[in-house]
Amino acid sequence: MSSPKTIHWARIFPFLHWASMINRRSLVADLMAGLTGAVIVLPQGVAFALIAGLPPQYGLYTAIVTPIVAALFGSSHHLISGPTTAISIVVFTTIAPFAEPGSAGYISLALTLTFLAGAYQFILGLARMGALVNFISHSVVIGFTAGAAILIATSQLKHYLGVNLPAGASFLHTWMDLYHQLADINVFAVAVASATLVSALLIKHYRPSWPGMLFALVIGSVLSLALDGAAHDVRLIGSLPAHLPPLSRPDFSLATLKMLAPGALAIAMLGLIEAVSIARSVAAKSEQRINGNQEFIGQGLSNLVGSFFSSYAGSGSFTRSGINYAAGAQTPMAAIFAALMLAAILLLVAPLTAYLPIPAMAAVILLVAYNLIDFHHIRIILRTTRSDSAVLLVTFLATLFAELEFAIYAGVILSLVLYLNRTAKPRVYTVTPDPANPRHTMVVKTGLTECPQLRIIRLDGSLFFGAVSHVAESFHLFEQRDPRRNHLLIIASGINFIDSAGMELLAQHARRLRNYGGGLYLCNVKEGLCEPLRKSGYVDAIGAENIFRTKSDAIAEIFTRLDPKRCENCDKRVFQECAS
Repeated sequence: MSSPKTIHWARIFPFLHWASMINRRSLVADLMAGLTGAVIVLPQGVAFALIAGLPPQYGLYTAIVTPIVAALFGSSHHLISGPTTAISIVVFTTIAPFAEPGSAGYISLALTLTFLAGAYQFILGLARMGALVNFISHSVVIGFTAGAAILIATSQLKHYLGVNLPAGASFLHTWMDLYHQLADINVFAVAVASATLVSALLIKHYRPSWPGMLFALVIGSVLSLALDGAAHDVRLIGSLPAHLPPLSRPDFSLATLKMLAPGALAIAMLGLIEAVSIARSVAAKSEQRINGNQEFIGQGLSNLVGSFFSSYAGSGSFTRSGINYAAGAQTPMAAIFAALMLAAILLLVAPLTAYLPIPAMAAVILLVAYNLIDFHHIRIILRTTRSDSAVLLVTFLATLFAELEFAIYAGVILSLVLYLNRTAKPRVYTVTPDPANPRHTMVVKTGLTECPQLRIIRLDGSLFFGAVSHVAESFHLFEQRDPRRNHLLIIASGINFIDSAGMELLAQHARRLRNYGGGLYLCNVKEGLCEPLRKSGYVDAIGAENIFRTKSDAIAEIFTRLDPKRCENCDKRVFQECAS
């Protein structure tokens, strides 16, 4: 059994929890999974950095620093953090209005943005707000990712076609500019890009276990050399610096922090959504328990530390995390091995990137963008509920035609509004005994005979301030339809929560029915409803004698309180008690 001191240190350094799992067998498995991850992230890191408007080496720096810190301080055994497509596009759209992409000023702003996003995430983790991502619906993520994928593809078409377009243009303006420059397409750039794209698709189809994007880039580079692409305006990325991530310093001036704070919050929330959802998805297969608060802290620290080591904002990668699990990773050491081997590869192959054509990279990024669109879940969402479809479409369109951080906020706010609208309208069903059932089971059916004196309803949903108006309107409609039915039994098994406004509504309606010679009754009451009624004193207004454990107890007692003269002349005989 662990001592209190050990438990204390494990809370501060969560990697102590899984350190005991490391053995020779796990190290071999993690080493092989790490090698696979390093090969896969090499072209992705370069591509994501270009999407973010940064020099290509910054994607590799991020893929080296971020996963190590996230693995040490997160809770998932298989999550691989680093540069991602969605985060990269938000970084670009946040900073592009303030600085020229790729410039020293742009890089400084990117590091500051990363620091701020990490600070947000770290603070949320310390505040134990890990459940916060549960309030961001799946439709928001799907819609935003699909919109971001189209934006990414649009931004790469100029490189694919070899035309010059102004940087930072909107979605519509980019397509208009492309249309006007169709006559200036560089056929050599198109040939290199198309060969790369087709190669990647063929390798993915026939050899899915191979690092297809890496081989496709090699094929594109060889074709560019064969066509003498440099002499035909096929631009090259240039050689990367063959050194480890250098130290850096974000800009902490108050003006810069205020300027980037809104975008940093959007990146922080998006990064947390990605990381936690991916970690839970993989954990469902590995049967591991994920600590959402610890993931917040791990992601926050990875970005905070990364901003001082030339890394821009990162998050969990679904592709790399899934491959890491499939490759047999046992512990987070696989993520650390992948980062260390990527650093070694960078030192060895950095000069070779001088021959890597930008159109080939554009083709790979187009393939990445296409894979981002979750067509399966989009079809499911559009076929099911209108509310989820509305959230998806609003987020998708806002991503294309508005600021990206606004798109995330718009989707989240709309999701919450629709959720509150649903909870503010709890279902109120009229139920009655089924005469065809020997036990007279209560059913929700139209056309069945009801008691002329007692109405029975089932209320499904919490009775709080937002739902009071809807429930009060239902009570009013009941009175209008049959004013003489002055007894009301509420089957409360579906009420999980009640606040003071809900209790006041029940007390008011109880007094109203009592004035008409009837009463309000509750049965199947849960503790979440019973305890607040007792503590607040509202149980006296309703009447403790009017609260029953079961429906049968309630009906048996209420039957004795009905008007006997009306019962004598009644031919409905709804309840079993009516036979007597």
